[in-house]
Amino acid sequence: MPASERIPPGSLTMPDRLGLLTRGELTVRGQVREASNAVLLCSVAYEGQEADCVYKPVAGERPLWDFPDGTLAQREVAAYEVSEATGWCLVPPTVLRDGPYGRGMVQLWIEGDPSASLLALVDGEEPGDGWKAVGLAEVGEDRTALLVHADDVRLRRLAVLDAVINNGDRKGGHLLPTADGRLYAIDHGVTFNVDDKLRTLLWGWAGEPLPQEALEVLAGLEVSLAPGAPLATRLAELLTAAEVAAVRERVSALRASGHHPEPSGRWPAIPWPPV
Repeated sequence: MPASERIPPGSLTMPDRLGLLTRGELTVRGQVREASNAVLLCSVAYEGQEADCVYKPVAGERPLWDFPDGTLAQREVAAYEVSEATGWCLVPPTVLRDGPYGRGMVQLWIEGDPSASLLALVDGEEPGDGWKAVGLAEVGEDRTALLVHADDVRLRRLAVLDAVINNGDRKGGHLLPTADGRLYAIDHGVTFNVDDKLRTLLWGWAGEPLPQEALEVLAGLEVSLAPGAPLATRLAELLTAAEVAAVRERVSALRASGHHPEPSGRWPAIPWPPV
């Protein structure tokens, strides 16, 4: 059998990427030790093509008090499905399948560009041109700095997606800007709760009017989430009926308000640690 050809993610069409992730043979290459749940670095090979990916087996999920056991992998896939429905394609291709350690989430590996700067700590009380303020952060004894994120259309789209999927853990380390100008976001296990859990570093637009682009995307999501519509049907395979209904309600509420959400005050607004 000829050796598989390792291919860059961008060279595959979406059906090819999903086919490779779904049907390819997974080989574990390593583990992310600092992750709270089991995160295995793998290669996946199928019909002469090979790529790097991340495999998170359900068996390696740590129980959480506010999410049903064994459901984080499904939520990761649901986040991908909603991302695709927006047309923004912010979440890497993600599937649910069996692997060496049982059923789990498999996601295409994305190589981030370390030179891209989306978050920063600055002295003073104003973020400066091209940046949005998040809040003050303690950076040393008796010293604080202003945490800011880039005033970037890609981040703004992600802030809208996070509001839709009710992301409870949007950290800086989950942002993967690439050398070709794309932005991907990862780690969506704590999403789609029926209660308000939005915790994020992307509060810079809180309370501001939603861009027209976002309103149009939300209108499309509302159609796709109608009972019996394709996205609603797919999410019903991954989430509970109450969770799917909550997604529908969040989309409708965002459209009705026309504004980015603001911290509720009932839940810590910024995840810890923030990166």
